Amino acid sequence: MADPRHLDGPDATEAAGQKLAAAMRATGVDELIVYLVGDLGAGKTTFARGFLRGWGHLDRVPSPTYTLVEPYESEGARIYHIDLYRLNDAAEVDHLGIAELPGSGVVLLIEWPERAAGRLPAPDLRISLEVVANDRRAIEITAPSGAGQRLLGNKNM
Repeated sequence: MADPRHLDGPDATEAAGQKLAAAMRATGVDELIVYLVGDLGAGKTTFARGFLRGWGHLDRVPSPTYTLVEPYESEGARIYHIDLYRLNDAAEVDHLGIAELPGSGVVLLIEWPERAAGRLPAPDLRISLEVVANDRRAIEITAPSGAGQRLLGNKNM
């Protein structure tokens, strides 16, 4: 199942992240692994920021490019924003403990999952963002799991 759309500017990208958070709440999905895929500047961190805002986190949301993992606690959920861009070797992901994070009440938002070369838990959603012109982005959401398919079927998405 794929859902191609266009997002006009950072506000629309952030709003798409907020919609995902709303859909997750509405469907009762309490655990989610999201792969955020796209080139530099495609809007992955902006999407993650929107998701966190939609979950009630109103403080600053920095890019985890240098920290690699930024944890958040918000309204009963543990949300981990993960950026694997700086990995030099896929084996480095083993030292981050990502495989131990999934569970009830946990959301993983993973940027650059392809750099982990199959060492990550399987995604529930794969969100691909692509710059098509200036501030305009193409977004495609695929759902390889049952939880992801329930989210895509929600009217909030």
